[in-house]
Amino acid sequence: MEKTHTVESEGAAWEPLGPAVIRRRLPGWDATVGAVAGAEAVLLIDTGSSLHEGAAVRREVTALFGARVTHVALTHPHFDHVLGTAAFAGVRVYGAVGTDALLAPGARGREALLSDALAHGLDAEAAAEAVDVLVAPEHTVTDRLTIDLGGRTAHLVDVGPGHTAHDLAVLVPHGAGERSVVFCGDLVEESAEPQAESDAHPARWPEALDRLLRLGGPGAVYVPGHGAVVDAAFVAAQRDALARRFG
Repeated sequence: MEKTHTVESEGAAWEPLGPAVIRRRLPGWDATVGAVAGAEAVLLIDTGSSLHEGAAVRREVTALFGARVTHVALTHPHFDHVLGTAAFAGVRVYGAVGTDALLAPGARGREALLSDALAHGLDAEAAAEAVDVLVAPEHTVTDRLTIDLGGRTAHLVDVGPGHTAHDLAVLVPHGAGERSVVFCGDLVEESAEPQAESDAHPARWPEALDRLLRLGGPGAVYVPGHGAVVDAAFVAAQRDALARRFG
């Protein structure tokens, strides 16, 4: 199914979700990027649809936190979430197991990314450049991996398959008086109906959302790959709708 998300306004503001936890909805395909800062490191969740977009995110996060991005977590291997990765030189890049092979140099996954980006209207030169220098994850997550950012932790969890074969969620646990934040990638979408493309696993998608709900719990803030921040009730309702749709 074709992506239908669009955002007209440029330069949308970063939205605070908790102390040193922010996210932004990017123009074009309404893809979310998030960032979490600790005393010693900064984690970025997804990188945008092009090197230009990735570089803009890098500059903005550096300005907001006064520190450069040191870690990148890719929630899934779709062009609007990964093609900005090469704009972050020297960072540690993480993805669900299998993403590394899919996005490796010469892999068919790169061809699919380019084809998908062009089909959705990304400038041909920008798309080809981003795919040519794409950084595949060198750190893979098979279950759960905890990153210590210095006074704050982030848990990277392989919760798929569902939207793709390689869906990664990021949990930022709550502190005193805070709510946990779960970055869901496109397992959850708010601005349009969830998109089931050729690499989706529809029959297993509801199970992935069950895992996501267990990860965050009923009181967490859930950040979809596209759209406004939602709560556990929204995720549960989307899980039920997907079960009816694909059951």
